[in-house]
Amino acid sequence: MSAQSGPAGLARLAGGCALKAAACLLATVMAAQTAIAEQPTVDVPIAILRGLDKITARVQPIIVEVGQQAEFGSLTLLVQSCRTTRPDQTPENAVFLQIEDEPPGEDRREIFSGWMFSSSPSVSALDHAVFDVWLERCATEIPQPPEDMGGEESYPPLPESQIIPPPLPERRQSL
Repeated sequence: MSAQSGPAGLARLAGGCALKAAACLLATVMAAQTAIAEQPTVDVPIAILRGLDKITARVQPIIVEVGQQAEFGSLTLLVQSCRTTRPDQTPENAVFLQIEDEPPGEDRREIFSGWMFSSSPSVSALDHAVFDVWLERCATEIPQPPEDMGGEESYPPLPESQIIPPPLPERRQSL
């Protein structure tokens, strides 16, 4: 009888396979953890947010450098971090915001602290009766506004046209 035959040899063989399987599983788990730990994100210095005033229905850009504050209505927004994925990855931006509200006649209180994501604004949204704030993107430099259009006279005039109503249906014409 060989060393591999019999119950003892079978146990050694099974134990060796189990050991190899455990080592393989451990290596796979460690590789997955390393891949998760090395998420390809880049810290960038500027957060470009949008703010909606629900009373006036006006949307305006809010550009804030990391570590700085911006005012929007009764809100104070502090950007702690802004991250974006590398160009070879699926586009995603994330900002860590702390938002305080100081309504007239009331004390200042923190109403939001957490991450907001540009691709999924509803995942972590600001819950406020008057204002909405969401992340548009993270940027490496402050975007330049479009060139001044020079007022209303710079828009091309509407073409002159005569409004001709459609003909009435047959039964209405006979009345």
